[in-house]
This record gives sequence, structure tokens and C-alpha cells, in this order.
Amino acid sequence: MTSSVTSTDNDVLLEVNNLKTHFPIKGGLLRRTVATVKAVDGVSFAVKRGETLGLVGESGCGKTTTGRTVLRLERATEGEVLFEGHDVLRASRWQMKRLRRDMQIVFQDPYASLDPRITIGESVEEGLIIHGIGNAHERRERVRAVLDKVGLHANQMNRFPHEFSGGQRQRIGIARALIMEPKLIVCDEPVSALDVSIQSQVLNLLKNLQREFGLTYLFIAHNLAVVEHISDRVGVMYLGKVVELSGRDDLFRNPLHPYTKALISAIPQPDPTVRRARIMLQGDVPSPINPPTGCRFHPRCWIAQEICKTDDPAFEEKRKGHWAACHFAGEA
Repeated sequence: MTSSVTSTDNDVLLEVNNLKTHFPIKGGLLRRTVATVKAVDGVSFAVKRGETLGLVGESGCGKTTTGRTVLRLERATEGEVLFEGHDVLRASRWQMKRLRRDMQIVFQDPYASLDPRITIGESVEEGLIIHGIGNAHERRERVRAVLDKVGLHANQMNRFPHEFSGGQRQRIGIARALIMEPKLIVCDEPVSALDVSIQSQVLNLLKNLQREFGLTYLFIAHNLAVVEHISDRVGVMYLGKVVELSGRDDLFRNPLHPYTKALISAIPQPDPTVRRARIMLQGDVPSPINPPTGCRFHPRCWIAQEICKTDDPAFEEKRKGHWAACHFAGEA
């Protein structure tokens, strides 16, 4: 069971209601569906204008698929995605093209997301051409301006992706999203492929651009330290579902879900004199093809009881602004 966490607030830019994305597994000579991967299985959240919502969880929890489905890069099985009140999942091809100007993405792999056969100037300009924005001179000037905003030089426009470092290539990826002057940017693990020393530079760049242009981010990551640094609110995903959603400070100070507590306990401490009790989860993440009955976390949860094996906990507001899906939230 999934309760809605959307809002009637006019400041809400993006609303996601009970979103499901299932992938069929084909088998046999007739290629019939023999099983279904429930990558996203009932996710709801809202993102306000100008804020950053972090989406975090282990690999395979469905966070990237959620981001891609929000942008309709993956086909949703069920649910609703509203962007400024517009139904993204049911928009026509023409309507979707218009929406894409306001909804952009920064991919995880900065090299794979760039065409190695064209210059970075052409790559950044591509969106303007597709949407028929400006003439050739105006587009080139706009490319120069956006490259400057992300810390690159206009004289690098005629270089190819292989001539840049990983951090520089990610700046190019950010420039490609920024040039469309979007309202929402989905950041799909934008720093996970970068050296630690470069990660902070890119994160600070994203924060500066957000302040300057009033951007809204859906920031997807598996590193809680990164999410804590950049997010205003944080949603924790486990096996296709959001199990906890709260303001950043409240979530890191007083998490309610056992899974969130386990993740936070694994964050490295910069001070060697500070000791944090590490919670070691037993077993592996269950398969999204055949998730456990009841609470999906119960096979690995140290406070699970019989009700957890049979009843799927509702995603409820346990205290103001703090949502969790757990029968015994806060008791671990």
C-alpha cells in the first residue's frame, strides 16, 4: 500500500504518484513473458521549485529507473507524473517535446553520454537545433556563455570529448542540460564516476548554478555523504519502493526506518576519534523479480516481527514532514 506524499502547494514543480515501472522477462520459443522485474513498484513524492530532492539507495533499488521514468525515457507501467500540472506519462509527442525543454538530465557516465564524433560545441548546441531556438550565430554565442558558466572556455568548443578529463566531461554534460534553460534537472549519479577531489568541485558547481538560475534537482546517488551535502530533502529507496522521506537534517539526525539507519551507520567519519556503531545487514538484497511478501526489508531487518512478513507497511507521515514505511518506525 502506498500513500500519496504529493502536495497542493503551488510551489510544487513535480509530483509523482504511485509510479510503477515493470520490465517483462521473455522466454521460450514464443518469447512469452515468464517473469517481471518490478524495478519501480509504487513510488510517490513531490519536489518543490528550487529545492533538491535526493534519492538514495543500494544499486538495483530502482532510483535511476525512477528518474528515467519521470522524464519518460522509460515507459511507466502505472502511476502518474505531473510536471507543473501537465501529465507527462500521457502527453502527446508534440507536448512531450515542449516539456523536454524544461526537464533535462545529467547522466552518470560523462564520456558515454557524449558523441565522440562531434565537438563539444556541437554537442552542447544540439538541443537548441532540435527545438529550433535561435539562428547559428545566436546559438554559438549561447554555447560560449553556458560553457563559461560551467567553468570551461569558449576556445575549447572545437575539441572532442576524448580531449577532456572526466570532471571536464561532466561539466560539458551539465552545460548540455543547462543550455535549454530548464526548470528541472535529473542528476543521475553525476559524481560517482569522478575522483573524490573532483566530486566536490562538480557538487559546488551544481549548487552555484541552482542559486543563479533557480533550478530544481532530482539528485540520484548511492553515496549518502554526497546526498547530505547537496539535498534539501532525502528519499530512501529499497527494492523499488521509497521507505523513508524527510528533510535532510531530520533524516540524518533521527532516521525512522531500520534500512536508513543501516545506511547512515556506514558513512565514513572524517574524525578518527568519533566512533559510530556500524549496523551490518545480513543477507543480500532480494530479487525484484520475486520480492518478499509483506515488508520487503523484513528478511534483513533485525526488528522484524510476524506482521512484517505478511503486511506491507503503509507509507505514512510519522511526524510532520517525515514519512516512513515501517510497522515499527523509530524503534530500532
